Amino acid sequence: MEYIELQNTLPEAFKQQNIMQSDIWHQVFRFQKNKIYLIKAVSGAGKSSLCSYLYGERKDYQGIITFDNSNISSLNAKDWTTIRRNNISQIFQDLRLFPELTALENIQIKNNLTRRRKRKEIVNWFERLGLAEHIKRPVGKLSFGQQQRVAFIRSLCQPFDFILLDEPVSHLDKNNANEMSNILLEEFEKNSFGVIVTSIGRDLELPYDYIMNL
Repeated sequence: MEYIELQNTLPEAFKQQNIMQSDIWHQVFRFQKNKIYLIKAVSGAGKSSLCSYLYGERKDYQGIITFDNSNISSLNAKDWTTIRRNNISQIFQDLRLFPELTALENIQIKNNLTRRRKRKEIVNWFERLGLAEHIKRPVGKLSFGQQQRVAFIRSLCQPFDFILLDEPVSHLDKNNANEMSNILLEEFEKNSFGVIVTSIGRDLELPYDYIMNL
């Protein structure tokens, strides 16, 4: 997948509102592979909705969204399974971890399917993100910020052309947020993929190619 394009896309919930000032909604905009994007938004502007559209979880929008030349409205469940496994990774705002499983087990669920990362690499990320002593603790007993870091590691344990990060540092201190940025940039330099970050305040520190208001 080389690009994601929105053509006059707008959430159905917004269609009765007055004209919106947005760099994305009701515009023609293309997210390119190998570029880094920051989408700034106030609460309720639809940033999580946008991520849900791009991940195929919701279809309540007007307009067209295409992956390369394919309208995503034509994709079936099997297509989306393939895309989520090979083309798009996401850190969800609500994280979607399994609270009864350990931090490492949450990672292994995905990595055992993809065989993307070696255990040594995963453990190194745990150490760099200050999670080494929590690797065998149930996720439900970790703070939300710690869980965000676990979800970040999980998101890297698959191949992808684009990664969606929905408010990835909302509960992180500066040091851990910076280390997350460092790891993501290292991966970005080794692999060609697009990065789409959403924020309502605190931003992931990255060399953004585009900064837009939703």
